[in-house]
Amino acid sequence: MSAADAFAEIAAFLGPRLSLSTAERDQHSRSEAWFPPALPDAVAWPETTAEVARILTVCSRHRCPVVPWGTGTSLEGHALAIRGGLVIDTGRMNRVLEVMPEDMLAVVQPGVTREALNAELRATGLFFPVDPGANASLGGMAATRASGTTAVRYGTMRDNVRALEVVLADGRVIRTGTRAAKSSAGYDLTGLLVGSEGTLGIITELTLELHGQPEAVAAAVCAFDDLGAAVDTVIATIQSGIPMARIEFVDEAVVRAFNLHDGARMPEKPHLLVEFHGSDSGVGEQSARFGEIVAGMGGAHFDWATTTEARNALWRMRHRAYPSCLALRPGSMGLLTDVCVPISRLAEAVQAARADIAAAGLIGPILGHVGDGNFHAILLLDRDDPAELARARDVAHRMAERALAVGGTITGEHGIGIGKKGLMAVAHGEAWGVMAELKRALDPLNILNPEKLVEVTS
Repeated sequence: MSAADAFAEIAAFLGPRLSLSTAERDQHSRSEAWFPPALPDAVAWPETTAEVARILTVCSRHRCPVVPWGTGTSLEGHALAIRGGLVIDTGRMNRVLEVMPEDMLAVVQPGVTREALNAELRATGLFFPVDPGANASLGGMAATRASGTTAVRYGTMRDNVRALEVVLADGRVIRTGTRAAKSSAGYDLTGLLVGSEGTLGIITELTLELHGQPEAVAAAVCAFDDLGAAVDTVIATIQSGIPMARIEFVDEAVVRAFNLHDGARMPEKPHLLVEFHGSDSGVGEQSARFGEIVAGMGGAHFDWATTTEARNALWRMRHRAYPSCLALRPGSMGLLTDVCVPISRLAEAVQAARADIAAAGLIGPILGHVGDGNFHAILLLDRDDPAELARARDVAHRMAERALAVGGTITGEHGIGIGKKGLMAVAHGEAWGVMAELKRALDPLNILNPEKLVEVTS
């Protein structure tokens, strides 16, 4: 038994959709993470669940590692083939299979991107809200339990995946969940597989919850003299029951990047970026109440984005924050890390992270989904300086430990992959061992995305 024998069997039914070329393998050896490239032995492009099942049946028999691939936008090395083997690229599984407007559901293949789905939904009056910034594949978003700027209103992938079709390590195909709004029938396998990072099965179909496009939308930016006032504004807004669709925080370094890269003219201070969805009257009332809170907290430079074009430009600028920040240090690479803390501890967690970044002599803009206590640091590094990388990894480690100390989590949305695997024992204790038991039960040969998320021996 060998990987070469497995590839020969797979090529017999995939034909040219299995590649051993160096160019294709190299293209699938790196992502947006800082980790060094990991070259797979082959790349496959299945188009159906049946083909994925045949591939896994073969790979299981030959004990060949299998790594699922969406769009390559993950940040913790989730899709790197660090033990070689076969990368399954889901890019050709990109069909919207069914839209059910009455049930507010859509069924899609895993390679459909969030932007492609929303383009398909445009005429229905519905949209899919989870917005991580990158135009990621929906299968990858489910596998990493992604969220983003709208999570404060619409939830994460965990809240918006109704059902899944999944191929297990031995080639069996299972369906989890139903189209019903709720169920109390047995284990929640959908919840288990969302966030499993391809270590328990490969997602081949998703049933997603949709939401009505709001009648009215209002967005704004406002500046604060210090981080504490910005966070206090968010807390007061939440406690007032004002339903925000988005509420984002950017520090002065990110604002500097916006000004340099996007031509913004924002004062170099901490800012909140907010958006409200609802009826005309509801959004007007919410906006007015929020403006009063901002004024009471000393906010200034309040600027409403009153047109669709202005709102789109605002959020496009926010979504481009990563490349914009990279431009603050030309030629640098980014170590982008995230943690999530109770919102009452957010200001101190961010201030502590800023102090660590400064003490390490690093450039590290901070931004985040302040409405749910999730923030990111973009540590800008010289890719040829291992000492600088070591200092950055130490800063990220301290951020995670500090989040755990205040009842938070080591990642709010980036996931574990290989980047934060070393923190899982302290984060979960005995529960991490239980995760490994689940992995061994469903993938006894440890061929599915090995070395990620859990620690098992094979």
